[in-house]
Formats: sequence, C-alpha cells, structure tokens
Amino acid sequence: MKLKITKITNLEFGKMVQAASQKLNQRAEFINSLNVFPVPDGDTGTNMSLSMASGAKYERDETSTQVGDLASALAKGLLMGARGNSGVILSQIFRGFSKNVAGKDVLTADDLAQAFAAGAQTAYKAVMKPTEGTILTVIRKAAGAGKEAVKTTDDICEVMVAIVDAAEAALKSTPDLLPVLKQVGVVDSGGQGLTFVLEAFSDSLSGKIDESQDYIPDDAEMDSMIDAAHHQSVQGQLDPNDIKYGYCTEIMVRIGDGKLVDHDFDYDTFYDYLAKLGDSLLVINDDEIVKVHVHTEHPGDVMTWGQRFGALIKVKVDNMRLQQETIMEHDHEAEAAAPVAEPVGQPKPDMHGYAIISVASGDGIGKLFKGLGVTDIIAGGQTMNPSTADIVKAVNASGADKALVLPNNKNIFLAAEQAADVADIPVEIVHSKTVSQGMTAMLAFNPEAELADNQAEMEDTLDTVVSGQVTHAVRDTTINGMAIRKDDYMGLVDGDIVVTDPSRETATIDMVKHMLDEDSELVTIIYGADATKADADKLSTAIQELDDELEIEIHEGDQPVYPFLVSVE
Repeated sequence: MKLKITKITNLEFGKMVQAASQKLNQRAEFINSLNVFPVPDGDTGTNMSLSMASGAKYERDETSTQVGDLASALAKGLLMGARGNSGVILSQIFRGFSKNVAGKDVLTADDLAQAFAAGAQTAYKAVMKPTEGTILTVIRKAAGAGKEAVKTTDDICEVMVAIVDAAEAALKSTPDLLPVLKQVGVVDSGGQGLTFVLEAFSDSLSGKIDESQDYIPDDAEMDSMIDAAHHQSVQGQLDPNDIKYGYCTEIMVRIGDGKLVDHDFDYDTFYDYLAKLGDSLLVINDDEIVKVHVHTEHPGDVMTWGQRFGALIKVKVDNMRLQQETIMEHDHEAEAAAPVAEPVGQPKPDMHGYAIISVASGDGIGKLFKGLGVTDIIAGGQTMNPSTADIVKAVNASGADKALVLPNNKNIFLAAEQAADVADIPVEIVHSKTVSQGMTAMLAFNPEAELADNQAEMEDTLDTVVSGQVTHAVRDTTINGMAIRKDDYMGLVDGDIVVTDPSRETATIDMVKHMLDEDSELVTIIYGADATKADADKLSTAIQELDDELEIEIHEGDQPVYPFLVSVE
C-alpha cells in the first residue's frame, strides 16, 4: 500500500534533516570529485557536509516540537556552520525556508512547496551576480515543480517526488547552462549536493530510510560530542589529584550479538546504570548499535554492562590523570621557555582599535601576514574553508572596535560576508582572492583611516598584483583545449590554468612567463610544504634569466597543496 503523508510533524522533519546530513556525509567525496579544475582541493562536498552537519546539530538540540522552530534552528546552524559558497547558499535556502514556515506547528504539502520557493528566492538574493547552471538553478526548478505539484495533490510524498525529479533534471542541465561544466564533463557540484539533500528528504518521508531508527552520529560527530563533554568537565584546568573519575571510557556495542547477552536493550535501563558509574556520560543508539562515552573509576564495569546487551565492537580507555600530568609538565616547560607576549586576542596599541583577520594555510604564510600587521589568523584556505562561526569567533574575540577580514580565497567571500552581518562589531571584507592579493592589500592599510575608507583603499590595490599557483592534477581532463594529465603540474594565473607539464620546474617557469610584462618589477616566491628553499632558489635563478632586472624575494610559506605561490608586481 502506497504511503501517504499530508502533514510533516516535528518527528518527520527531524528525521528528514538527519537523513540529509548523513547522505551528504556519505557522498562528500563524490561531490568533491565534481570539482571543475583538477586541483587537489575540491571541497564542495566537504563544505556542504560540514555545513549541513552543523544545521542538523542545531535542529537536534532544539527542544520545541513546533516545526517552525526546528526549521529556524536548522537555518541558524547552517548559517553558523556554513563553509564555502556552496555551504552559504545552502544556508540561505533554508533561511528563506525557515522564515516562510515560522510559527507553524506542522507543515502541509502547500507549506512545504511555498517554503522551498521562499528558499530559492532568498538564495538568489544572497548572491550578487547569480549564475545559472549552479545550485541556484537546481533549487529554482525544484521549488517551481513543488508549487505545481500542490495544485493537484496534498500528498507530501508526491510533492517531494516532483521536487526531486525536477532537481535531478535541472542538475543534468547544468552543463548546458555553464560551458565549463560541459568541457570537463561534470554536473555542478553544489547542485549535486542540494539534490542529495532533497533526495534524502523524500526517502525519509516515503519510508525508504527506516524511520523507526533513531539518529546515531558517525565517528567524527561522536568525537565532536565527546570533545564537548570534556570541555564541560574542565579537566584541562584540574590538578590530576582533583579528577574524580579518572578513566575516559568508550565502548561500542552491537545490540543482541554475543554469548553474554541476557538483557533486551532498553535505553533508560542501560543509561541509568552507567550514570551511577561516573560523569560526562553520552549514550546514543539506533536499532543495531549503541555508542557510549563515560568518565569512570570502573571501566571494566562499563564493558561488562555493555556485554549484557550485545557484543563489544570497540573499546577505548584513557587514564586522564596520567594525561593531565603530561599536559601540566608540558605547560610548565612551555611557560619557562616562552618569551613575554602580548595578551592573546588584544589588538596592538598602534592599531587604533582595529583587528585585521586573515585566512591563511601554513605557518610561514601566517607569519608573513603577521609581519604585515595582521592581528589574527584563521587557519584555512583552499583545502578547508573556515565557517561563518569561525570568522565570527575570531572577530568577537579580537578585543577590537572594528575589523577587516581578508578571505584570500573567493570561496570564502560569502561566509565572511555572513559573519560581518552577525558579528558584535563593525566588519568590512577586503575581497582578496589569493594570498598574494591579501599581502598587497595590507600595504595600503592605514590605522588612522575610517573602516570603510580602509576597505576601499585596500580593495583598490588587489588588481595591482598578478597571482600564480602551482599544483598537480588529480585527474585527466581537457579545459579550454588544454589536455591535462593526472599527476602533471599545472600553473594557474589569477585562477585560470595557463600551463601544464610533467615537470614542476618547467610548469612554474612557463607560468611566470605568462605573468611577466614590461612593467614587472618584483617577483615573490612562497614555497610550500612540498618544496624546499633549494627548489625556490633554483626557480629564482631561472626567473632571473628571463629578466635580470627583476627583484626576487623568497619566503617559506609551509602551505599545503601548492608547492609554489608566485606573485608579480
């Protein structure tokens, strides 16, 4: 008998959201593989998965049974966890969705269709220059199909099928709308991620996903929850002798398996016994597995209890007193060796109340930015875009009156702009697309100027520098008529692949040739974790042979992915 649903309650909505989070987590690497450029930093899947995981956590933590409140929590979690442009657009879709269902106890088919339409509208407004052939096209077409479907049915399952069918059709059309996708032979990665979300919603509602199962987090999410439990118990601030329960104990039990099973699993019974053994207790289960974390003096009792319900498939025990002794020893050694430093998070006295926050990947690049006057570094870049919450945290913790943010990557722009909207102090974004642009912008900073004036002056400098990046190809492809083979090196100039060669040195030198013109004076080489000073010196010599009047600087950047970052001014 075909399942018919005419309303979505808090229970259905929660399962839809958790199913979407799980599906994105499972398919993240596939989405990453759709990256147009074959560089080893495809991160759309990672960004969307982490963004949705944040939204799902906020939704799980919301105690209200009103769907409008749950949607609001989802939107807030997506906003704060949004990473990369794809994650931000996903957050905007559900921002519009949540505003449209505010105050609703349950959702009808029409409510759902109208909410997706509002989400599409909000997402388009969030992007300054919307591009068709992207996630925006997919949500617009999907939402339109939903509005058409409710004209003939009140069955939410049927409406979701129509929405998913339209999303899949729109996704297939993205290469026809965006030529670069057709060149490379892929669909839009963000659109694929959104389609997975909509598919998970539909599968959850129709029963293709077993709705009798409770949500159980994967290992990474469980680790995050355990970290939170540790922070709450403030073990890091305690003398080892003050720790009441000394063994951090984790077990995973396959329910019903094993020779020692003599209890049917009942959550309350299972939980209540463990609660008597210690603190920082986490017990999370579905129909097959139960995961446990607890601080206790009797880890053996925890394991024995678990075996009464099933087979132990994971056991981990750490002596926290011993760990704390080691931490304190290291802290004392560090304090003895460390020079006197400025208070963390406080702007320098000569900054006139400014914080300048730069996103940077690599210790060397971080030091270069600090040397130019940046007050705070957020770790991240090509391989891991920081979230909106990461940027907000850095701004709010800076101790400043106002802040400038240097994303140094166009895929961080939207997250930075969202952070500026919710931060506690005024924030302006300097839209630097590369590390080289960010460093050049810092030369225009004037601590005595107004925030908006500084932002404008710093942005004006961005086009005065040519940025080059060298990395290797992760797959065979053809872009703009250029055949690229897996493991060959590529040179990208201001984001466009201009050269490819099996030799890293040849690719880098040919890239620099594309960057130089008659006005070029200064070449800066920043070598990464996969290159050496000797490699940089050899490159410098080769560049000098191209033009002996060029001034060449070499810096250690320690950046991943790109053995060489080169700028020409």
